[in-house]
Amino acid sequence: MATLLTPERIGKLKSLDLVARSVVEGFITGLHRSPYHGFSVEFSEHRPYQRGDEIRHIDWRLFARSERFQIKQYEEETNLRCHILLDGSASMGFGSPGLLSKFSWGATLAACLMYLMVRQQDAVGLVLFDEELRKLIPPRGTRGHLRLLLKELEGWKPAGGTRTEAVLHRMAESLTRRGLVILISDLLDDESALIRGLKHFRHQGHEVIVLQPLDPAELDFGRLDGGRFRDLESGEELSADPRLVAREVNERVAAFVKSLRSRCLGEGIDFATLSTGREVDHALLEYLIKRKRVAG
Repeated sequence: MATLLTPERIGKLKSLDLVARSVVEGFITGLHRSPYHGFSVEFSEHRPYQRGDEIRHIDWRLFARSERFQIKQYEEETNLRCHILLDGSASMGFGSPGLLSKFSWGATLAACLMYLMVRQQDAVGLVLFDEELRKLIPPRGTRGHLRLLLKELEGWKPAGGTRTEAVLHRMAESLTRRGLVILISDLLDDESALIRGLKHFRHQGHEVIVLQPLDPAELDFGRLDGGRFRDLESGEELSADPRLVAREVNERVAAFVKSLRSRCLGEGIDFATLSTGREVDHALLEYLIKRKRVAG
């Protein structure tokens, strides 16, 4: 995968700061006691040292007693504490010729969001999953942490099937503090199971956003040439002429997306379908502006 945050893309993202700041404030209203007052200095607990942690936060007195590197954690009152859940299953590896795969496009979208959050001193973490939760990096708000997140994104290869509901339930049960959860997935899974998993976060008071990257050929099946088509997860193959079935397939996809959007909005979950045929920067800006208007 090409570098996710090129200098050109970072330049574009800097112009989104004011928009993003307003959006973030809308996301977290009421989630924290004092969300706009920076960081408190009240000690909370220790945790094991992890790669990317700043050495100055090591408790050296504890190390002298136990010979273990432990980080002193504090109660952070940041604008936002966010977990980005990125679908890394095989279906996300699909991409039309000349376009990024859904995973590469979604990973770039995740990288942009991470950059904006860290730039605003927000804490962001990453979850990569397919049938199971494969990687979990807890939220932090440092530049070193951002580099660690980007390295994980750039090294991932889409594979495996999809069991999104199980991953969502596992994550919801593990989160002890309310915050923001962003799911980036093509959502090619059982609709009712998806909604059950997402509702778990809402029941615990989290703000939830679902971003669905879809390839232009998935939104308009008639763009494809005839031939054999293979399911990237099951391996099942079939022959079809898209010209003959495009209308029916497009109607089914549109109905699926419409139903998901309706059910998500009914649960207070923000939802957007994004075409991978567009530049990530343009799609993100359009979404942020739309979200700002809704939040405002």
